[in-house]
Amino acid sequence: MKQNIAIGADIGGSHISCAAVDLKSAKVIRETFSDRSVNNQAHATQIISIWASCLADVLERVSVDEVRGIGFAMPGPFDYVNGICLIKGVAKYENLYGFNIGDAVVSSLDVAEGFEARFMNDASSFAVGEAWAGKASKVKRSMSITLGTGFGSAFIDNKIPIVDGPEVPKLGCVYHLPFKGKIADESFSTRWFIGSYKKITGKDVTGVKELAEMASTDKVAYDLFIEYGDNMGIFLSPWLNKFEAEILVIGGNISYAYNLFGKIFEDRLAKEKCYCKVELSDLKEDAALLGSAYLFDDDFWNAVQHALPLM
Repeated sequence: MKQNIAIGADIGGSHISCAAVDLKSAKVIRETFSDRSVNNQAHATQIISIWASCLADVLERVSVDEVRGIGFAMPGPFDYVNGICLIKGVAKYENLYGFNIGDAVVSSLDVAEGFEARFMNDASSFAVGEAWAGKASKVKRSMSITLGTGFGSAFIDNKIPIVDGPEVPKLGCVYHLPFKGKIADESFSTRWFIGSYKKITGKDVTGVKELAEMASTDKVAYDLFIEYGDNMGIFLSPWLNKFEAEILVIGGNISYAYNLFGKIFEDRLAKEKCYCKVELSDLKEDAALLGSAYLFDDDFWNAVQHALPLM
């Protein structure tokens, strides 16, 4: 039987979402979608059990014989070649440190011997999904970013993440680069909004969604979005130009407030002589599912393997 299906699994800080993907049509098979909340401080066996339960739901809704394997969009640090978690020193998934995630998950599922799990960085998976089936699918060179609890990014050339060389930063992403006395992850994530509002007003907010709802009546909130957009244009424009990106695709929860910072962001790009097209993701969370499942496209897998050790 021809195997035209792979499962994509997106591992978030407090959830897993997964679905079967048709590799021929580049579509998520919507009726197979499943997700679970996860306590990222739980014991490793409990986390693995929840992930496996979610994946088992998907496998029950397709013919297992048609499934090539499971592709995981995983946050780092992670050994993407061998499937081993290297997360430590942060308040999530530390109990998985040293675990071979592929072996642990696959052995928990009712699948044939040799059933495979493959892994790629979560931001890279989002960017690959956009390059394969989303807003970047018509161009050769793109950059994709995810704005949320972290600042994810990846540079893509002909669907392949570029992780080294003179055109991209070390690791092929920008979260660790300095900006105004911090690293970019501190400057362009949800933490920046919450911390900045608290510093100015002394008041706590739950997140960017709350600030966006306040922006029409709260000048501090409104001004934070203006500052955010301007700063992001200053920060990203040199890298977009250096990489010669044809399009920048934006996803993540903060992108839902793009109406509050998008114009100032794009105006700043133009001032910095960066004329890269900017688009919001239509795929949204599906992009990482598609990108991780795409690890089972033979041509892509052969081309991307050299990049995995450097992610």
